[in-house]
Amino acid sequence: MSKPPSVQNVSATPAALRVDWTNGAVSEFAGLWLRDNRPDDRDPHSGQRLIDVTDLPEDPRIRSAVARDGVVVIEWEGESQRTSFDLVWLLEHAADRARQRPELATRLWLEGAAVDAPRDLAWTTLAEAQSDAAARLAWLTRLLQDGIAFVSSVPCNEAAILEAMALIGRIAETNYGLVFDVRSVPQPENLAYSDFGLGLHTDNPYREPVPGFQALHVLVASPAGGESLFADGFAIAERLRAIEPDAFSRLTQTPVPFLYRSKDAELYAERPLIQLSARGDVTAVHYNSRSIAPLRLSASDTRPYYAAYRRFGALLRDARFQLQLKLDGGSVVVFDNQRILHGRKGYSSARYPRHLRGCYLTRDSVYGETALLRRRLAREAQQ
Repeated sequence: MSKPPSVQNVSATPAALRVDWTNGAVSEFAGLWLRDNRPDDRDPHSGQRLIDVTDLPEDPRIRSAVARDGVVVIEWEGESQRTSFDLVWLLEHAADRARQRPELATRLWLEGAAVDAPRDLAWTTLAEAQSDAAARLAWLTRLLQDGIAFVSSVPCNEAAILEAMALIGRIAETNYGLVFDVRSVPQPENLAYSDFGLGLHTDNPYREPVPGFQALHVLVASPAGGESLFADGFAIAERLRAIEPDAFSRLTQTPVPFLYRSKDAELYAERPLIQLSARGDVTAVHYNSRSIAPLRLSASDTRPYYAAYRRFGALLRDARFQLQLKLDGGSVVVFDNQRILHGRKGYSSARYPRHLRGCYLTRDSVYGETALLRRRLAREAQQ
């Protein structure tokens, strides 16, 4: 059981509850919010709500509030039933409380060229991830904070990526299958399957939903060429917001058509190059020059949009913002496909073969695996 937080004083007006904690912090909870979150209105097994907002009184009034034995007991005007709130629960859900999930604390890295991947980013071995839950949680947390992380010592066979990804999240099957092979083939339907270098991009912006995470397992590394490139799209988008706010705004408000067409697939979606949350935070970057379809812009909007588009593209091409590294055979890189842009240097498959096996992971499963693992370890620590 969690130790109840220490309370100095509890007071209430008809409209709100105030809790003064002994550390000097003060939390206020609106009566309407408290009434909406009564424990009695949730199913005791699933925790799901049993009521709808229309079932609430429009103006619930607090008659009294008393703290005792780790709970706050509230009496309501015009209602006979009391409500008890656990103080730990109130503290966790206070509006002024910092986010409780460490993985939500995004860490930006703009200067990619200055990043030393072995030093600055998270690495684990497959054996460690399999045997040490705490190490796996630390690695997952860094993956979600930094947007990218690495696994080494993964066997160089075609099934190993499935074994490794079972520790991270759920694989999303696409028209490419559960997994796909990145190697040069004659007359490729996708330029990823060629010798060409690839500029920084995110994968599959034409898909709904866009793949959340991508994993690439190096089965055969080319000794000449084929270096991997990565950049933090969130950091570069924030850079654009800082230096050219009008361009940033235009890229967040203009829907862009993306299209993929092959003999057995026709995929189309529209989304802005930079996507924002309701708070105005950057939540996704969708940038893929190979699959962008003709833009639907008025003549008057075309020039300013292309100016913003070009400015963003120039930032992505700036070598200062690119992490370049050569991954050895047996290495797996996992990255947030809606944040981290990736690319590669060109190579000659006729001289040196290069073979990566990849897959996509659903976004919710990676966050869910992290949260479940943290909950499990916290529970074990209390036993």
